[in-house]
Amino acid sequence: MNRKEKFDTTITEGYKTKGESIIFGAAMLDGETIPEAFVKIPLKTINRHGLIAGATGTGKTKSLQVFAENLSEKGIPVLLMDIKGDLSGLAKPSPGHPKIDERHKAIGLPFTPKSFPVELLTISEQNGVRMRATVSEFGPVLLSRILDLTETQSGIVSVLFKYCDDHKLPLLDLKDFRKVLHFATNEGKKVIQDEYGRISTASTGSILRKIIELEQQGGDLFFGERSFEVDDLLRINEEGRGIISILRLTDIQDKPKLFSTFMLQLLAEVYATFPEQGDSDKPELVIFIDEAHLVFEEASKALLSQLENVVKLIRSKGVGVYFVTQNPKDVPEDILAQLGLKIQHALRAFTAKDRKAIKLAAENYPDSEFYDTDEVLTQLGIGEAFISVLDEKGRPTPLAATMMRAPMSRMDILTPNELNVLIDDSRLAPKYNETIDRESAYELLNDKIDVIHQQIEKEETKKKKAKTTRSRTRKSTRMNPVLKVVTSATFIRGVLGILKRVMK
Repeated sequence: MNRKEKFDTTITEGYKTKGESIIFGAAMLDGETIPEAFVKIPLKTINRHGLIAGATGTGKTKSLQVFAENLSEKGIPVLLMDIKGDLSGLAKPSPGHPKIDERHKAIGLPFTPKSFPVELLTISEQNGVRMRATVSEFGPVLLSRILDLTETQSGIVSVLFKYCDDHKLPLLDLKDFRKVLHFATNEGKKVIQDEYGRISTASTGSILRKIIELEQQGGDLFFGERSFEVDDLLRINEEGRGIISILRLTDIQDKPKLFSTFMLQLLAEVYATFPEQGDSDKPELVIFIDEAHLVFEEASKALLSQLENVVKLIRSKGVGVYFVTQNPKDVPEDILAQLGLKIQHALRAFTAKDRKAIKLAAENYPDSEFYDTDEVLTQLGIGEAFISVLDEKGRPTPLAATMMRAPMSRMDILTPNELNVLIDDSRLAPKYNETIDRESAYELLNDKIDVIHQQIEKEETKKKKAKTTRSRTRKSTRMNPVLKVVTSATFIRGVLGILKRVMK
């Protein structure tokens, strides 16, 4: 058996599956594509999470697109966090191209242009189905971690949440929470102190500054009602295809705190809501986080710890999480260790630092007798990638340089008119795009503050009346000067009369 035959056998055996799978492309050896040496991932291991990495322009977004298309075809819903705005073309079929036909002939796969069911979502000012969450749904622990609060400040947040729960004050948006902070350090200071203990004004001031920072990044658009129900991410269309929900984030690239806030809340909500799935044949939902470095660059240690815990646990709910970024080192090691699938596109070695990063990236993959991994990483062409997945028994598959299949949908974005038509046809927009501003902590505390002010005014008026009465009483008991003289004279005469009688 020669080297090529041995390689073909290794790939065929290593990527053999009994159940359903997704084909990414065909394996390559020495720059040559081997037809039908398919590199694929079993559906049952997709909830083990993964990474798609590579330098700009090497094809990682198209790999994400291919992955999402094939999940949809298998009836698996997908959520894509689209930072660059590259993925809306999933809603339209590919126009085709001779180079695509050439690529698929080399792979040994037919190419059929297709469109996919797409729902456009938003947490910013862009058009789409609006995703919101209430402050109460975050809870004191998650909100404190997102705001990167100290232990003392986190304790105050917990006290304020408790006060609002006890007094039936709904915390819906950031305006509500700001009002509670104001109340706790002013009109309601004594009330809260008597019930729950002393609250530091300096600490509430620090919390307020963090809230304002979050508002400036667009948090006021995200917090509020109606809350998005994560079950609406699990929809299947009439043809049995999973709906691809694309969250448009192109206008918040410079607002990483809002992005991190949303992502962590969503994962926490999914984990809390979805039932345990056990060892299922396919995932319930797959989430792709594009430009994942934006999440990790600004995240506090507490936030990273929370994210690591969620990534570890959420796969038991049948949810796979995939990070898309330029270099594996963008992802913290503790999270990287949880990622079972890795699709690594080319990395470029322009500097000594780049070469060091490539060497580290190569160490994330299984050893291979067929590749000098760190060298091949710099030689991969556009639309080619190193792939390693988990087989049906959870074991890493052989490393395979892969000619990736082309997306079946459009590789360009939708026009503004096409976007508007897609949004107008949405079944979720009427449910979530209505603005609701019901009575909450802000209004209820305003009423309470008015009552407190009225009580203060009554007490002040009562004090003034009492003071006036006391003043009048003092005046009435004060002796008239003329009367005082007469009284004194009478007294003197009486004394003198007594003396005269005594002397006689």
